[in-house]
Amino acid sequence: MEPRTTSALLYLNGVTVSFDGFRALDNLSLAIEPGEMRAIIGPNGAGKTTKMDVVTGKTRPDGGEVYFDGTFDLTSLDETEIAELGVGRKFQKPTVFDSHSVENNLRLALKGDRRARKALSWRESEDERQRIDRLLETTQLGAVRDTIAGGLAHGQKQWLEIGMLLAQDPKLLLVDEPVAGMTDAETRQTVELLKEINRDRTLVVVEHDMAFVRELDVKVTVLHEGSVIAEGSIDQVSANERVIEVYLGR
Repeated sequence: MEPRTTSALLYLNGVTVSFDGFRALDNLSLAIEPGEMRAIIGPNGAGKTTKMDVVTGKTRPDGGEVYFDGTFDLTSLDETEIAELGVGRKFQKPTVFDSHSVENNLRLALKGDRRARKALSWRESEDERQRIDRLLETTQLGAVRDTIAGGLAHGQKQWLEIGMLLAQDPKLLLVDEPVAGMTDAETRQTVELLKEINRDRTLVVVEHDMAFVRELDVKVTVLHEGSVIAEGSIDQVSANERVIEVYLGR
């Protein structure tokens, strides 16, 4: 594929992945444009996690193309190289440094030489202090900046991990079930957080909570058995007979 043939930030074409005879992805094609937020839904085993594993280099596809930013062939890169290009991933279960404060979690995640931040001689720059303040503002965690992360509520831990991902300055964020286990109030706040992030970054959000997906108000892709079976608004895919049959039910 010539880089000039696609404007997509993330481009998958004919991607196939098999595990012991089970085809997790079956000729999957998907294009995410720069600045877009896309919701990915589908039943368990539809290929949602495998797709993200392929994009981040955790899983090598058996066939197909995966390009980032129109230039970079992700199938030829490892996980670290892909992350350094600007692809960030947030897993369903938040992973934070429980024994550190919220502020220190963000400090440790800042893009740059993390080894320097662990040295006794390291001094935080004004730019780094401002970046941490902006992250605390974006995630609305300023009031708990000195709180030990292990003591945060579930929703706050999710927002902190998103903040830590943002500290790496990614172009593309892959977010896996961000509102699982959240209260209604936390879910609403997460909607606003993702919309705020989407102002200058591209997001792919995998989620089962249909009410949450509706609140995001973005294009939805439905996967089933490793392939795309429908795309469109939440109302369009919810009315699709195939989607009703395999995922939503009557």
